[in-house]
Amino acid sequence: MPNTWKPISGALGAMILGSLVTGAVMTMPGFMRNDPGAQDAAVGQAVPAAGQFGQATPLPAQNLGAAQDLSTAFRNVANLMRPSVVSINTKATQIIRGQRLPPGFEQFFNIPEGQPQRREESGMGSGVIVRSDGYILTNNHVVEGADELEVEFSDGKKAPGRIIGTDPQTDLAVVKVDRNDLKPAQLGNSDAIQVGDWVVAIGSPFGLDQTVTAGIISGKNRIRGIIGDGAGFEDFLQTDAAINPGNSGGPLVNLRGELVGINTAIMSRSGSSAGIGFAIPVSLAAPVLNSIIENGTVRRGFLGASLGPVNEKTIEGYDLKTTRGVLIESVLEGMPADQAGIQPGDVVLAIDGRPMKTHAQMRNYVASRPPGAQMLLDLNRGGKALQVRVDLKERTEEVMAQFGSGEVMGAELVPVTEATARKYGYRNLEDGLIITGIKDGSIAERDGLEVGDVIQTAGGLPLSSARQLEVILDEYKRQKQPCRVTIRRGNQMLLMVVRE
Repeated sequence: MPNTWKPISGALGAMILGSLVTGAVMTMPGFMRNDPGAQDAAVGQAVPAAGQFGQATPLPAQNLGAAQDLSTAFRNVANLMRPSVVSINTKATQIIRGQRLPPGFEQFFNIPEGQPQRREESGMGSGVIVRSDGYILTNNHVVEGADELEVEFSDGKKAPGRIIGTDPQTDLAVVKVDRNDLKPAQLGNSDAIQVGDWVVAIGSPFGLDQTVTAGIISGKNRIRGIIGDGAGFEDFLQTDAAINPGNSGGPLVNLRGELVGINTAIMSRSGSSAGIGFAIPVSLAAPVLNSIIENGTVRRGFLGASLGPVNEKTIEGYDLKTTRGVLIESVLEGMPADQAGIQPGDVVLAIDGRPMKTHAQMRNYVASRPPGAQMLLDLNRGGKALQVRVDLKERTEEVMAQFGSGEVMGAELVPVTEATARKYGYRNLEDGLIITGIKDGSIAERDGLEVGDVIQTAGGLPLSSARQLEVILDEYKRQKQPCRVTIRRGNQMLLMVVRE
């Protein structure tokens, strides 16, 4: 009997083993069932080791199709953009005045005590060619204070560069080299780009020129208050493409190879990329670029109205009949908004067909238009829709100062600007309020203030607007405390104490 069962048990074992193998193969993923190497491994046959070159079976190509397409797109963008990206090397000479060596060491270095010393500093950034005749767009902070510029191209050639113009209010600058054979980048539409879209950043981080990183647009319309100490024009694109020191001024491009932004800043505690970088959108950069090339400086449009948000507070305070748009808080007499019939309490819904969502967006758009340009505004006034056309004037320090003008304590005040300071015989004034008129019987007259006096501080705080002074005095009055106010009269500094 045992001899009879031996062939039968062997046959049953083979059948069971065959069923198990068949079941395992049928339950495998499709790509493994179609791969002879995978089947061989499943039934225990030897598969060549990875170290045996030319024998290992690669992963099937059909499973890498999407990744290969994306890789090809990145490669194409990198190849397209490389000739348009440059490195910018800068040199600046600083004059250090005063003694910098420990006492008694001057004799060893041949430096007399107190003699000015020269110190050279070097820097590096990136730029993008925007015209074939040698115009390059970069950041203002890349070239600011530089005495010499050297531009290095993707082919290794170098050329001296000169600054055509800068705009600290957007942190942009235009550099020119004497070459006419350059390949410019194609400008894209930064307004159309969406959160989640792929982008590529190119530049010279840490001196590593032609470095390419990829990521997505992770945010739009970011305002960080980092340009012009918060007074600049900001509307950043946010990206997680790696941006590091040296990337500044380089291009941020979409997968069509179109320039959508100028890499400018990062948010990081270490000083290196933390996955949050900011780029100036082309929609903001292009008008600055064109104005600098045409005029050598930036000329901006001026509406003559102060703007505010549409929110629960303003909807209730102004009895607004809309929940979207930008609020007109005040209008300067005789300025474009006033001449067009715009009134405080109006809400701007759109300009030139573009919806206005925030007052920062509207401010940037108005400033991007040249003086003399005409804009069509869609307004909501008490629930009624209307359209007005506005002819912009030029934004200057003088007209902007009018927003800070006003009357406090019976004194007519204007902020200090180069023009107002010069008019009243002052030099090197950076802030303060100049008295241009005094009412009879007012506190200002009673306390002996005069036309031409400069109110520089109140409560120890520097002043830039009449409204600011009014708020400070009101707060001291509420606390029933006297407020110390410093006055400059010619070359004299005076102290006034306001008690009511």
